[in-house]
Amino acid sequence: MKRFITTIRNIYHIEELRKRILYTLGIILIYRIGSYIALPGIDVKALSMTAFSANSREGLLGMLDMFSGGAFSNASIFALGIMPYISASIVIQLLTLVVPYFQRLQREGESGRKKITQLTRLLTIAVTALQAPAYLTNMVNTVGTHSGVFHTLTGEVIQGKLPFSFIFTSLIVLVSSTLFIMWLGERITEKGVGNGISLIIMIGIIARLPFALSAEFVSKVAETGNGGLVVFLIEIVLLVAVIFVTILLVQGTRRVPIQYAKRMEGNRMYGGQRQYLPLKVNAAGVMPIIFAQAIMFLPLTIMGFASNTEAMSGFAAAMTNFEGFWYNLVFFILIIMFTYFYTAITFNPRQIAEDLKRNGGFIPGVKPGRKTEEFIDTIISRITLPGAIFLGIIAIMPAFARIFGINSQFAQFFGGTSLLILVGVVLDTLQQIESYLLMRHYDGLTSSGRIKGRNSGLPV
Repeated sequence: MKRFITTIRNIYHIEELRKRILYTLGIILIYRIGSYIALPGIDVKALSMTAFSANSREGLLGMLDMFSGGAFSNASIFALGIMPYISASIVIQLLTLVVPYFQRLQREGESGRKKITQLTRLLTIAVTALQAPAYLTNMVNTVGTHSGVFHTLTGEVIQGKLPFSFIFTSLIVLVSSTLFIMWLGERITEKGVGNGISLIIMIGIIARLPFALSAEFVSKVAETGNGGLVVFLIEIVLLVAVIFVTILLVQGTRRVPIQYAKRMEGNRMYGGQRQYLPLKVNAAGVMPIIFAQAIMFLPLTIMGFASNTEAMSGFAAAMTNFEGFWYNLVFFILIIMFTYFYTAITFNPRQIAEDLKRNGGFIPGVKPGRKTEEFIDTIISRITLPGAIFLGIIAIMPAFARIFGINSQFAQFFGGTSLLILVGVVLDTLQQIESYLLMRHYDGLTSSGRIKGRNSGLPV
């Protein structure tokens, strides 16, 4: 406790760091306030009594609601959150791997990066313009036009149809709010602490934690008595254990020794020292889970076009049962496949081998060039398998939590995309804070060693 107080005091004494933290907290406060402002013409209390609010906390919609901090189910102006920008970033990232034009932009340095950022913003507008009508249509179809939810700016709903002015206004607000959130994230990255977009997603996830905890506490303690309290405490211990395992997965690396040849430049000698090439156990981050989830929701889309008899039987029904054996087995296998796929397209052993050879570096006992490429590729193949298996286990942990009676909202924190994002963003932010402390010759945040930051896995 004394060390913690000392660290807080040291952070306060660094003026630049103090201003950055306060700036970040201010931006986060603005984002959270906006999450409670409803779209013009919608009665939030009436909406919370409908099936739309309940359905928005389950399945894919539940994940979107978690990422937006509950704004999705509350029909807030921030209902779509930052997810359209994330979707656009994923598309642009994939294009840089296969389209020569984007590959050239990536190699152009700062000017190319600015061009890619501008294209991502334009694509974000397009994605939001497609998602906003779908969101409004889903809400109208779920709650109905005579439910008392819609009290438009031009009066009550006329003949069971929403006025064009309401629909147009809502679309403008949803698109503008997504761009505003994107701007807030960029301001945090520039003038605050940590990656702004990732922090906004993390805050949305954390905002749902108190509600999930209270719901689980009520269901276990208030309904079952003292025995339920013991079960609740066991669940908290298991959650902490899962977080520790996730941190090990995120930070796990295989260090390959690199030796640099000595060389003379002027009157000084360079090289000769041994360094290490850190190869990450989970080099793909959270992207395999995102890709696998996109595939797994295809049967849910197909069921929307099937009759009730067809939808409730066979393959489609099995693939839409989030707690079922076959759903989680296929999900687990897809994650392993996408982990290898994403690692293969983002990690280039040949480029690393060429860079080492060009800079006079080599792996002891391995010939430079092709042999080094094969050696690095072999190591990556070996460490990717256990990383993919652990990633798959973490991804299906919420299903196991639901099987053991944990409510759906609290179960989301036992694994999956949300937990990986939380761990990655927290480690990145703490590493940035620690770097400020070390630059001012203060102690780091931990006494056992440096915090190894790790990208949250999001393409931002």
